[in-house]
Amino acid sequence: MNSLFQSDPIVFNLPDAEIIYFPAFLSKDVADSLFLELLESTPWQQDEITVYGKKHLQPRLTALYGNEGKPYSYSNITMQPHHWTITLQKIKSLIENISNTNFTTVLLNYYRNGSDSNGWHADNEKELGKNPIIASLSLGAERSFHLKHNTDVNQKKNIILEDGSLLLMKGTTQHFWKHQIPKTTKTIGSRINLTFRVIK
Repeated sequence: MNSLFQSDPIVFNLPDAEIIYFPAFLSKDVADSLFLELLESTPWQQDEITVYGKKHLQPRLTALYGNEGKPYSYSNITMQPHHWTITLQKIKSLIENISNTNFTTVLLNYYRNGSDSNGWHADNEKELGKNPIIASLSLGAERSFHLKHNTDVNQKKNIILEDGSLLLMKGTTQHFWKHQIPKTTKTIGSRINLTFRVIK
């Protein structure tokens, strides 16, 4: 498995953030092969979340892999990690080389269609530390990734996350910005997103 870097990384000039986008981190053939493998081999789950006192099923499927004893909690959900697979270890190694970070955990998200989404949030859970590095690999259908600043309403950004692309969020990004994958009425295919992180 090789990262081919078919195009130069894009560094976004956003205040209070360090965000780098690699449009072609993986070749299309490699990305498509990984998508199919992960789709079939991952033990997907759909947890309940509480929104304004009402319980709903999350509008996507998820799975957590990571080092033993490193659970991950968000939105009142605590996930226990599955053991690393050989494929996920290879992906992790590629991303660690470019990010100079040793990740302990990866959260996989499966967006089945345009109705699946991920609401506004920041990856700022206590166990991620002060300035977490989040590495997000996209496989499958393109989706819009929206960013908005917490206090400056004029600071917004929309990034189209392409098949095989990698997005790195570093520094104070999670302190000052929120992000989401919104629903869309367009007829689109499914997408798998792998978000690597370090649990302290």
